[in-house]
This record gives sequence, C-alpha cells and structure tokens, in this order.
Amino acid sequence: MGGTNPYIEKTEVELPTKPYTITYRLPDKTTRQVQVDPDKIPYGPTGLPGSVLNIALGNGIDLEHACGGVCACSTCHVIVKEGLESCNEGTDDEFDQLEEAPAITLQSRLGCQCVPNGTMDLVVEIPAVNKNLVKEGH
Repeated sequence: MGGTNPYIEKTEVELPTKPYTITYRLPDKTTRQVQVDPDKIPYGPTGLPGSVLNIALGNGIDLEHACGGVCACSTCHVIVKEGLESCNEGTDDEFDQLEEAPAITLQSRLGCQCVPNGTMDLVVEIPAVNKNLVKEGH
C-alpha cells in the first residue's frame, strides 16, 4: 500500500553501505533486534526505502501506518532513543504531520520518513499510543 506523496518535498537520504542493528522497543515492553542488510533495501513498498517503517514491516514488526507510509498521517510515530544523528534530517512536511501525534518528544520522527545511514546502531521506541483506533476498535 506504499507509494509516494507528490504533495510533499522530496527527502534527501543517505542509504547505508554496511550492516547495522535497529532495536525496536515495542509497546508491550519487549524488544526486537533487526540486523539491517543494506543489500535488502527496500524491504518492501511501504515508507521511504530503508526507513524505520520499511525495515520494521520487512521483519514482521507491527508499526502502524494508516497512510501507507507516504507522510500523510502520524500513526507511524516513533521515538529514536539512540542513533538519531545517523538519520536523515526531517522535513517541514514530516514535522507538520508529527505535530498530530500524541506524546511527541525531541527525538520523535515518523517511521516512514526516518532513514538511518548505517553509521551507528539505533534504538527505536514504538509508543504505546501508536495504534489505529479504527483498526483496533477502541
């Protein structure tokens, strides 16, 4: 269900050239580690290639993405606890969408737009409020 959003500015990214690890802290307080292989990017059609969302979905980690990963909602809000400096700069469009997410922090990003360059490992928290209430029914 991915694609591109022609209404936002193009994001500049630097893709990784060597393997690195993303540790996802899930809402149920468990963690999942993913060894990112640059040769497998993109992991699927959702989010920017190599984004936190793209890698999560490609490894069976449920990260909500109501708009299909095109920076048109805020359901893929994540908090990059470690390694944020290795990620691309957020755009004004991303930060405008991010303002709609609950419980944002200075380390908040949209998973669909946050692309690590692989120079360091990441720790990414998926907030407990990250759910699609229509899908969840609550």
